[in-house]
Amino acid sequence: MSTSIAGIRAALAADPDLGAGNVLPKLIEHGAPLDGPGMTFDTEVDGLPAWRGLTLGELHERVAARAAWLNGRGVRPRDPVALYVSDPADCVLNFLALVWLGAIPALMNPSLPADVAAEYIRRLRAVGLLTDADHTKRLAGQEVDLDLVIDAADTGSGDPAAAPAPYHHHRDDPIAVTHSSGTTRMPTAVVHSHASLFAATRTIRLKAPRAQGTERVLSALPAAHAAMIGTINQALCNRSELLYLSQRGDGAAVLGAIERWKPTGVFGFAVTWAELARYDLHEYDLDSVALWFNTGDCAHEPHVRRLVAVGSHDTATREGVKRVKGSSFIDGLGSTEMGHSAFHITHRIDTQRYGRCVGRPHIFAEVALLDPATGQEVPVGSVGHFALKSPTLAPGYWNDSLNTYRNRLNGYYLTGDLMYRDADGYYYHVDRAVDAVDLGGGEWLYTAMSEERILKACPDVRDCTVVAVPAPGGVFTDVLLSLHTWADQAADRTEAIRAALSEAAAATLRKVVVIDDSELIVGPTGKVRKFLMRQRHLADVAA
Repeated sequence: MSTSIAGIRAALAADPDLGAGNVLPKLIEHGAPLDGPGMTFDTEVDGLPAWRGLTLGELHERVAARAAWLNGRGVRPRDPVALYVSDPADCVLNFLALVWLGAIPALMNPSLPADVAAEYIRRLRAVGLLTDADHTKRLAGQEVDLDLVIDAADTGSGDPAAAPAPYHHHRDDPIAVTHSSGTTRMPTAVVHSHASLFAATRTIRLKAPRAQGTERVLSALPAAHAAMIGTINQALCNRSELLYLSQRGDGAAVLGAIERWKPTGVFGFAVTWAELARYDLHEYDLDSVALWFNTGDCAHEPHVRRLVAVGSHDTATREGVKRVKGSSFIDGLGSTEMGHSAFHITHRIDTQRYGRCVGRPHIFAEVALLDPATGQEVPVGSVGHFALKSPTLAPGYWNDSLNTYRNRLNGYYLTGDLMYRDADGYYYHVDRAVDAVDLGGGEWLYTAMSEERILKACPDVRDCTVVAVPAPGGVFTDVLLSLHTWADQAADRTEAIRAALSEAAAATLRKVVVIDDSELIVGPTGKVRKFLMRQRHLADVAA
């Protein structure tokens, strides 16, 4: 048995029982060196100092300790256990321990308000809650009727030798429940299976050489998210080093971590890159970074161009491999329900295909753009509802058959995204269906595409939010601007913004306002909740 990186990856790729719920024990089974990379956290873990990387053996031991402790408290296979903690280490290590036991960890964003969290736990019908001191205080006074409430500070004290054998997962077994942000306040509980949340890693990661930039990964993704599970499994399978950052929402903290830890790749959401746009990236030492990887919402062109202009990468020349300036940005539009991005596109300094282009589908994804009224595909160049068939898709919503089937059409899952396809087979994301506004006469206002055009037209605007409000008398559109620090705060940008919009959208423009970010209504992952923003602006229009 080869213990080289290539040998371990080949053994994993050939293992039919490998899936999202058992990567860690399978690495041990296949002989991965125990002194190889496990995981790094920027917080203390069981007395081990922050920033000290855990070896694979230490990671296995720390997870086994938690599995033993939880098993001793009665956690059994198929038990849904809510996980509501702040520290990524608590989230990741207890997730791995729960799946070791065959339980079903339900990952909850630590920013969920107490009343929403309590109702979400009730809807899960969880048998237990694993939480920390801060969230225990937050839930005080809420009706959370559970016999088993676990303090995350205790679980690491178990005896690793007492851990039961890892649970043997069937491909259809649920291994996690994660939640989407939702368009209002209550998130939807998405269930993932052993096979579904590993399908992309098996199909496109393990069957290809380890990509440049994935050797040493800094994750600025939220820990309580499906993206965390995919990221840790990919890193473990690749035998890559992985740092899970706790201060992911702070651009300065992300840049500081890059300078300190020297990653070759940085993973994040679109909000991560908007945060980094606050800073002059050339003033930071980012030369180690060869790859920026985005998932969730499509990233904006100005944010991407700033990133690919920094960093460095290896390239083959006649004189051999040389390190040259510039990095790559992989934009992977995805959602919790999709399990993995369905498309792929790579941006570099010399690439020009932007305009919210998300690329072409991955080999495992069957994509259609449908007219929901007829179920038929729309023509090339026409906007349709993005429909997906993929082995990565979540099986459905936990305890919610209604929404599980409501979002299906002709065998496809409707993601809620609006897109069009060009003649070359590239796909472009224009908006979320809930955010697009019908202007009549076949014209639509697409808020996300409008934001893209504004950012490109106004380089002194760091980020923007378009709020379109249907009201008596027509549609009224407000554009909310977050400016770069060097921008003229008093400048009138109305005409520049009007010119950037489509003619139909420009006709609805009511006002352009420079705002502070605190004035936005955002969800737990930092995404702007346009549904609630519209309600607020509707009251303003009515007044």
